[in-house]
Amino acid sequence: MGQSKAVAMLCGAVVLAGVTAFGCGSQGGGGAAAGIQPQQMADALYAVISADRATYAGQVVDRLVKENAIKATERFKEEKTLPLPAQMLRMGAEHAQKTNSSFSYALLSQWPINQQNKAKTDAEKAGLKFVAENPGKNYYTEEKIADKTYFTAVYPDKAVAAACANCHNEHADSPRKDFKEGEIMGGLVIRIPVNK
Repeated sequence: MGQSKAVAMLCGAVVLAGVTAFGCGSQGGGGAAAGIQPQQMADALYAVISADRATYAGQVVDRLVKENAIKATERFKEEKTLPLPAQMLRMGAEHAQKTNSSFSYALLSQWPINQQNKAKTDAEKAGLKFVAENPGKNYYTEEKIADKTYFTAVYPDKAVAAACANCHNEHADSPRKDFKEGEIMGGLVIRIPVNK
């Protein structure tokens, strides 16, 4: 990992913790901290969110399903099973929104099972289309919602484990049933307010 990327990730983690970090975003080594750029912040958030999701999907859900220990299901509360990786991400996003309104994130798709996960803004629609058509590339833009300007980033969301693809392929409400492990299924949208 390059030094600038490592610094951006570290600064992002420090900012999330509510601490002002000396040197984050400044090019020199001295002077007051200028803060990190919205893209650096979004990239750092994405690194943490996607690592957590991949770990949960692979090390918890996929492993326990393969071992026939416990299943992950959509109705995890009623069925006393594990939440699906997408549900776990949504619960984290909702918790983050309640405790820190300086950013938001959501898992969206062009092929949502739950219509709540459908793109609503032009930026979300363009971003989902872009990441699906350009594997390995992220989509960055600014958008205005109500009276606020946001830096909006869309990152490709891949089926990080076989359980992800299988869940979508076997779900009765899924509009697409041919996903494969490693394939892009949607996008993680991160939105950061910017001062304009």
